[in-house]
Amino acid sequence: MSPKASAVEVEVAGHTVRLSSPDKVYFPQRGYTKHDLFSYYLAVGDGITRALRDRPTTLQRFPEGIEGETFYQKRIPTRGVPPWVQTARITFPSGRPADELCPADLAHVAWAAQLGTVVFHPWPVRKADPDHPDELRVDFDPSPGTDFGHAVKAAGVLNEVLQEVGIAGFPKTSGGRGVHVYVRIRPDWDFVAVRRAVIALAREVERRRPDLVTTSWWKEERGERVFVDFNQMARDRTIACAYSPRANARATVSTPVTWDELLEVEPDDFDIRTVPERFAKIGDPHASIDDVAHDLSPLLEWSERDERNGQGDMPYPPDHPKMPGEPPRVQPSRKNAANWETE
Repeated sequence: MSPKASAVEVEVAGHTVRLSSPDKVYFPQRGYTKHDLFSYYLAVGDGITRALRDRPTTLQRFPEGIEGETFYQKRIPTRGVPPWVQTARITFPSGRPADELCPADLAHVAWAAQLGTVVFHPWPVRKADPDHPDELRVDFDPSPGTDFGHAVKAAGVLNEVLQEVGIAGFPKTSGGRGVHVYVRIRPDWDFVAVRRAVIALAREVERRRPDLVTTSWWKEERGERVFVDFNQMARDRTIACAYSPRANARATVSTPVTWDELLEVEPDDFDIRTVPERFAKIGDPHASIDDVAHDLSPLLEWSERDERNGQGDMPYPPDHPKMPGEPPRVQPSRKNAANWETE
């Protein structure tokens, strides 16, 4: 490619993808261009395709680079879409539908890169059954006063819990200070049930390390502990996928690791320059993630047990419709008899 090329065409997964403005700088602090980002996706193709295949995906686009305007593309564009691009229809909590990009192969990822996509946000479902998740996600989010090292310790407790019930968890860095753990599950339960399973799992981790982990939705109650964001399993809430870059100055990548590696790595170890070399050397630590789809029954039994003990549902995100059995959405410090009954 010429350094001043206005556009190039690349064959990807049997399709021709046009890359315009390849020399446009996307990550100014590192000097990485649109072509660098495009090349990154191709280098980790098997990994990112595994994370996205057949999943309705929201695109976080930065057409002028990460310091320019950004927006979330939840509906496929109405113009300029190649005939081979696949979509999947999803339904938002409001009941409104949308046709989202649904990557079938690496060409879909490359085409999204041409649109300026830096972060891929797939739903935890497949196109064939968009109302029943096949991926349970646990998001460890450090509160102020805690950091990546605390999130790693919290994830380690989760791994102990999962192993005790015979469930395999697959960790990855978030690309920031957090840690994500994914579990393949049978698509036999709806979003409400899977979210309740995550809440039960999070509460068990919290019981074991209450000094380290919190499930409190309200920030005023978290203290200096790692929050398990159970609402990442609510409908239309998504997490940056494995091998997705993050829109920060360092161009970090949300990177799959083994449980042993998680104890040794730092988020800045992984960016769009270092991850391709790592991928070529060791492959994808999540390569076996699809081998077993787990039964959620043990976690749902925990949820029922917790409810009998007075620990029922937790608040949903503020933009989500009020759900049956959900407690009032009011901060504990603002709670009074009136709003606790009617909020």
